[in-house]
Amino acid sequence: MSWIIGGLAFIFVLGAAVVLHEFGHYAVAKLLKIRVETFSVGFGPRLWGFKWGTTDYRISAIPLGGYVKLGGDESNAPIEGESAADIPPEEQFNLRPRWQKISVAVAGPVMNIITALSIPAAGALMFGVPQTPLPVVQAVRKDGAAEAAGLKPGDKILSFNGVENPSWDRIRNDALLLPGSSVPVIVERDGQRVPLTIKPITQTEGTETIGELDFTPDFGSVPVMVNSVVAGGPAEKAGLQPGDRLIAIGGQPVNSSSQVVTYVREHQSDPIELTVDRKGQQLQISGRVGRLPNGTEGLFGFSPYDNLPRIKVGPIKALGFAVDTNLEILRLTGAALGQLYHGQRSARNTLSGPIGIARAASTSANELGWAGVFQLLGFLSLSLGVFNLLPIPVLDGGAIFLLLVEAVLGVVGIVLSMNVRERIQQVGFVVLLLLMGFVITNDLIKEATLRFGWGAEKPPVVQPQK
Repeated sequence: MSWIIGGLAFIFVLGAAVVLHEFGHYAVAKLLKIRVETFSVGFGPRLWGFKWGTTDYRISAIPLGGYVKLGGDESNAPIEGESAADIPPEEQFNLRPRWQKISVAVAGPVMNIITALSIPAAGALMFGVPQTPLPVVQAVRKDGAAEAAGLKPGDKILSFNGVENPSWDRIRNDALLLPGSSVPVIVERDGQRVPLTIKPITQTEGTETIGELDFTPDFGSVPVMVNSVVAGGPAEKAGLQPGDRLIAIGGQPVNSSSQVVTYVREHQSDPIELTVDRKGQQLQISGRVGRLPNGTEGLFGFSPYDNLPRIKVGPIKALGFAVDTNLEILRLTGAALGQLYHGQRSARNTLSGPIGIARAASTSANELGWAGVFQLLGFLSLSLGVFNLLPIPVLDGGAIFLLLVEAVLGVVGIVLSMNVRERIQQVGFVVLLLLMGFVITNDLIKEATLRFGWGAEKPPVVQPQK
C-alpha cells in the first residue's frame, strides 16, 4: 500500500510543480492577448487532451516537464512543433515588444517561487512560527566527537563555522554538509568565550553521506512526539503510533528528537526499548531496527519531532518566515554545489532526477503525510524556478538571456537570424538531454546501491575548513 501512496505523491508533486510553472507562462500570455496554441504537461506525442478555444490542453508521453506553445514562436519548434499558419499578427508572440517576451518567459519561474513562498507562509499563518530555544548544549555523548572537541553540557554556542549567534537549525544544517571537517566553534562557558574545534561525525543514510553532531540540544521541557510511523516498518509492528509522546528510550529520559535518532542509530543490533505516553497512559514498546518497505535497511521506521511552542503571526511575519526558509534552502543547495565543484562531495550525493524525486515523494507521503508532500512541493518548486532562470538555451533563463543579447546587439544594428537562434536552441537541447541522462543514470546507480549494495562508495574525504 505504501508504494501506491508514494506513487500518487510523486505524480501530485511533479505534476503540480510543472503545471504551476507552465500556468505562469500561460496566464501572462493570455493577459497580453498572445495566442497560446498548446498547454502541455510532458513532452513528445500527445496522449490525451481537449481543445478549448484556440488552446490544446494535453498530457504528453514524456513526463519530464512541460511547455506552453505560443503562436508565432518558432524558437522551440523541434520540441513543441510549428505554429499554425493562420494566427493573426496581433496574437503572435514573435511580433510583440521585447519586454512582453521577457515578461512571459520569467512568469513560469516566478510562479514556482511564489509557490515555494506560499507553502511555508500558509503553514505559519495556520499553525504559527516555531520558537527555537537558544543553542545550549544539554548532553554530550561519551567518547564522541563533541567530547573530544571539549564541548560540555551547559555550553552556549555563540559562533558555529564562522556564523555569530546561530540558530539550532543553522548549526544542524551546516553540520550536515561538513562530515569529518574541522568546524570552528565558540561557546560561552562560565561567562567566558571558549574557542573549540569540532568534527561532525560521518553518517550514511541510504546513499547519502551527511555530518551529525553527537551532542543533544537543550530544548527544556519540550515534548518529543512521534510525527509519523512507516506503514509495515519495525516501529509499526512494535506498536508505535503517530501522536505518541516519547518519555524514555533505553531507560533514559527523552529530551530531544536528535537524542532518539542517535540512540536508534547506535543500537542497530539491540532491542529498542521505548516508554511512550498515549492519551495519558504509559506504554512499553520494544522492537528492533530492520528493513523498511521501500528497501532501506537499518531503520526503526518512525519520525520523532520536538513539539516546540509556536506563536501566532500575521501575514507580514509569515511571509518573512517563508522568505527565511527558502533562503536557507538556497544557501544549503549552493553550498552543496560548491562542494561538488571543489571535489569535496560526489555527484551521486548531490544530484537527483525523477527517480530520486519519486523516492523523496514516497518517503514524505508515507512518513509525514500531506505536510511532507507539500513541503517537498515547495522545495521542488523553488528548485525548478531557480533552475529555469539559468542562462541555458531551451530554459526560460536562456530565452531571457538571448532577448537581452539581442537588445544589446540591436544597438549596433546586428540582428540574430532565425538560423542562428535555432542552432543555439539545438545546442541547449543537447545539453539538457545530457544533463537529464546523467541524473537518471545517477538515480539508477543510487537505487541499485540502496537495494542491492552495488557500486557502494566510501564516504568522501572532506578537506578541513581553514
